[in-house]
Amino acid sequence: MTDVWADIASEFLHFYPRGRRLLAVAGADAERSRLAADALSAALSAVDQQVIREHSADGDETGLRALVTAFREGPKSDDVLLVSGPAGLLGERSRGMWNYAVWQLAGDEPPHTVAGSIVDVTDPENPTRRFADYCALPASYGA
Repeated sequence: MTDVWADIASEFLHFYPRGRRLLAVAGADAERSRLAADALSAALSAVDQQVIREHSADGDETGLRALVTAFREGPKSDDVLLVSGPAGLLGERSRGMWNYAVWQLAGDEPPHTVAGSIVDVTDPENPTRRFADYCALPASYGA
């Protein structure tokens, strides 16, 4: 686990300290998103958060909505639903489902401006957080 994932976990928990919380890790490559989300899940678990891990290989909106609905309607808890998958997780119709979103990228891939955190996983053993000002760009940039 790297400090990047611990820092993102800390930031997420600062903004969303309790209740049922929804967190997405997306990117152009669904399998890379899975690995990044596993690292973030470990960081959340290390600070005593109960994480429910799911992966969507195709980012199907109908399937995502069913998953989120089942989670929200479950028994009251402070669980975190952490879903990984492709760019579709932050598509125009599904981006509003999440309390927080992480966009993982590698090399020269463009970031997605909807994400609260952008992480470069070109070197998966040493991910780095990217900070950029994309305020002037439309939310669909990089989608």
